[in-house]
Amino acid sequence: MAINYASKYAQKIDERFKIGAVTNPAINNDYDFIGVKTVNVYSLPTAEMNNYQRTGANRYGTPAELENTVQELTLSQDRSFTFTIDRGNYNDTQMSNSAGAALQRQIDEVIIPELDVYRLSKMAAEAGTTATLAVTKDNAYEVLLDGTVALTNGKVPESGRVAYVSAAYYKLIKLDPNFIRQSDLSQQTLIKGKIGEVDGISIIVVPDSYLPENTSFIITHKVATVAPVKLSEYKIHDNPPGINGWLVEGRVYYDAFVLNNKKKAIYVHKTA
Repeated sequence: MAINYASKYAQKIDERFKIGAVTNPAINNDYDFIGVKTVNVYSLPTAEMNNYQRTGANRYGTPAELENTVQELTLSQDRSFTFTIDRGNYNDTQMSNSAGAALQRQIDEVIIPELDVYRLSKMAAEAGTTATLAVTKDNAYEVLLDGTVALTNGKVPESGRVAYVSAAYYKLIKLDPNFIRQSDLSQQTLIKGKIGEVDGISIIVVPDSYLPENTSFIITHKVATVAPVKLSEYKIHDNPPGINGWLVEGRVYYDAFVLNNKKKAIYVHKTA
C-alpha cells in the first residue's frame, strides 16, 4: 500500500470506528490451559431409576458401572501479524504514523473483532437448539421468546443469559408491536430508543457481519463456552537490523469450545 505524502499533513488521524470486545459476557475461564495445548474434559452419566423390589438379591436393580466420556479441547488458532514504519515516512507525515498508536489500532480493529466473530461462530455451530424462520416486525419478539423457552426447558439458569442480536434483527424487534406492548422494558425502549434487557436476557447488538450468515440472534449462557487466549504478545522493535524505523509484531494463540453437556445453553435463530 502506498504511503500518502503531503506538504501539510494533519496531526489528527481519521480513525475508523471500533466497538470493543463484545463476547466476554458469554464465555468462561473455568479450565486451565497454562503449559498445555489440550485439556481433557470428563463427563459422567447418571443411573436410571428402577422400581425397588422387596424380594430377591438385587432389590435396587442390576448395578452397572458408570462410564465417563472425554471431550478434548485443543487450541487451533495461532495467529500473527507484522508491519513496519520507516523513520523517513514517519517524519514526512508529521509524526502521525506512531508505532504505538498503529499497534493499538491493530488490536482494536482487527484482533478483538476476529476473536468475537470466531467465538460467535463456534457458539452457532455447536448450539444445542437451532430454529429457522423468517423474522418480520410482527414476529421478532415471539421468536426471541421461543429461544427463552428452549433454554428453560433445557434447565439453563435464568440468571446470566445473554443474546447477541444482529443490527437487522434489532430493528425488527423495535418495530414489533407485541414487544412494545408486552416487554418489561418497553417504556424504556420507547423513551431511550435502545434495548438493554428483555425478559431477563441481556441484549448485545452486534454488526450483522459478526454473526454467521442468515443468523438473526444467538442466546447463550457463559457456562457453555470456554474461550482461552493462551498467548497474546505484541512487540515494537526500534531500529531492528535492516530497518531504520520500527518493526511491529504480534501473536495471538486462542480458541473457543462449547462443552458437550452445556450445548442446551445455546439457542440460534436463523432466517429462512
